[in-house]
Amino acid sequence: MSLLNPLIQGVLLGGLYALYAAGLSLIFGVMRLVNLAHGDFIVLAAYLMLACVTALALPAWVALLIAMPFMFALGWALQRLILNRTLKNDLLVPLLVTFGLSIIIQNGLLLAFSADSRRLTVGELEIASWTFGDISIGVVPLITFIVAVLVILGLTFLFYRTRLGRILRATADSTEIVQIMGIDPRHVFAIAMGLSFVVIAVAAFFMGVRANFDPAAGPSRLLYAFEAVVIGGLGSFWGTLIGGTILGVAQTVGAAINPEWQQLAGHVVFLAVILARPRGLLARA
Repeated sequence: MSLLNPLIQGVLLGGLYALYAAGLSLIFGVMRLVNLAHGDFIVLAAYLMLACVTALALPAWVALLIAMPFMFALGWALQRLILNRTLKNDLLVPLLVTFGLSIIIQNGLLLAFSADSRRLTVGELEIASWTFGDISIGVVPLITFIVAVLVILGLTFLFYRTRLGRILRATADSTEIVQIMGIDPRHVFAIAMGLSFVVIAVAAFFMGVRANFDPAAGPSRLLYAFEAVVIGGLGSFWGTLIGGTILGVAQTVGAAINPEWQQLAGHVVFLAVILARPRGLLARA
């Protein structure tokens, strides 16, 4: 059995997982916060775009452009009004708050949209592919991977080549020092969460185009994001791409060997990396 095609499909799937993970890695790197509602916000963004497509008869990509600033504002407000109050020495409080948000989002979406699975459509592009012998490369998966690379390039440039990036890194190092310099850490954290939610909107778009989603789909997306972040290394943007790719390859190769092994293979690889490199492959100090 040739494993070349599963390897390629796994790499392309890793792009989607990297998009799931990039926003989670961003907020953890800046404020050491693990957002347990991260996956549910991805699903929420997908339903927001679906509502724009359905109610306004807009193309899905236009709905994405509308959702991005809305999600930034939502993330900014969420951090400024709620999550900043939880960022004390006790790590349990933000976990409990975001877990509660997860439950609220799931039940709210269930009431508003029912339990039926939905999908974003982009026309014939969904089934378009290039075939090279036994290898088939879908256009949408390839675009997803390219966008994931561009998102990570953009975040890397923002963090290491701009004034805002210097402020974000300084705030992550010491909130006391930046306060002496006249910077409000609460505002910086809100901007970081807003940026994370913009990435969430991008991830939601490609999730909705590539697969069906429903109100209960959030926890599985959180799991993929968390595993990709941990495999790649906490705080490393490129690590999220590597972690997502490793996770995607493990799943597709496992499914090629035995369809029942798809999810199990990814979890086994995650466990193996944790045992060998507890801080991840590209962990930052």
